Formats: sequence, structure tokens, C-alpha cells
Amino acid sequence: MCGRVRLSSDYSEIKIKLKFDGPPPNFERDWNKPPTAPMLVAVRSVDGRRTPKMMRWGLLPHWAKDEKIAYSTFNARAEEFTGKPAFRDAWKNGQRCLVVTDGFYEWKKLDPKGKEKQPYAIAMADNGQMVMAGLWATWKDPKSGSEIQSCTILTTDSNGVMGELHNRMPVILAEKDWARWLGEEHATIRTAFKEKSRADALEEARVKSIDSHKCPLRNVWSDAKPVQVAPILLCS
Repeated sequence: MCGRVRLSSDYSEIKIKLKFDGPPPNFERDWNKPPTAPMLVAVRSVDGRRTPKMMRWGLLPHWAKDEKIAYSTFNARAEEFTGKPAFRDAWKNGQRCLVVTDGFYEWKKLDPKGKEKQPYAIAMADNGQMVMAGLWATWKDPKSGSEIQSCTILTTDSNGVMGELHNRMPVILAEKDWARWLGEEHATIRTAFKEKSRADALEEARVKSIDSHKCPLRNVWSDAKPVQVAPILLCS
């Protein structure tokens, strides 16, 4: 799963890298974003532009009675999201997004019952953005009438060193796949979300063990070690 992320880069750098075309959102750097926090995402606008948005993390489907469901919809399993009630409408409507992060955190269980855990920080080896595949939706509060845009992060089975930390990981998109995921270029999603054997489908990342009592999160990322994580597989 993916339940905590970091986004500490300057917006000016992100805008250039992601090739945003639109007014800047109300962006604030954050070293530890939890579910329900605002996430920076890129969506494809009606006129085809790659537009930046801030969306609540935890997808609120249009039929939700209240916001409580968001605590169980911040991740969507890549193997089954197209058929899940909370996510299938966003998928059918082409509401895909790029969730922009600088990395995420994971906790490794140190004992069989999981009472003791060691946190780890995961980031890209080149210090670049870790862009995750996501879905988004617009929800209207039945009481107030206000609208909330929200998103979810797709997850898949872990591989490589990530498998030593947790059995799930976010779906990380290679830069060449950003346009295809957004629908800027034609693509179909392979049924084999779990195929991670191709060497050219891997991206390097860095993993760093965290001493949460002594090491501020913003100082964790400088000397993490390289590992391999897998992005989603797309084909035209």
C-alpha cells in the first residue's frame, strides 16, 4: 500500500518537469502527507492541456453519502480497480491522473504480529519526481452542495527489495508513460499489471531506514541506497 508520501520540491521545478499548462494551484511543500491531505496531481483538461490540481487524497465516488469512505479509498488495487464500485466510474469516464510525489514511506514489520515496525523512506535514485498512476473524481456534498475533487493512488504487488518491506507498492509511471496514462496518447492497459520481469520496465529508487526519533524527515533522503521498483506496464 501507499499511505504516506513526500512532496518537498519547489513548484517551479515540478512545473517544468511535468510540463504543466495552467495556473498554479495552492501548493505547499510537505515532507509527510497522509490520506485526506491535498495532493498535487496532473489531469487532462477538456481542451487537452496537462493541468495541475490540488485534490484530496482518498477518492470520493459521486454516490458517497459522506466523506468517511475516503479513509478506505486512498489506494486502489491495480488488479481489480476497474470493477470496484468506488473506482469504476472514474475509470470508465477516463478520469486518470498523475499523482506527483518525491517519494513515499513504508513500514517493515519486525515481528510476526507486526507490533514492531521500522519506517523506510523510498525515493527515485536521480532525486526526481516519483509520479504515480491515479484516478480522480468530483463529489458533491449532499448537505452543503459544495464540491470536492479527490484522488486515489493505484498499487500493485511489490517486487525486488520493496518486497522485503511490504507486499504492496504504488504503481510508478516512467516518464514515457505519463502522456499515455493521462490519455494524451492512445494506450490500453495490459491485464498483466503484475508482470515485472522486463528489465526495461524497471526504475531505480532509493531506500533509507529512518530513525524516527533522531532523524527529521527532511534530512532522510540524502544517502539512501539504490533498489529496483516497477512501474505500470502500458502498451499502445
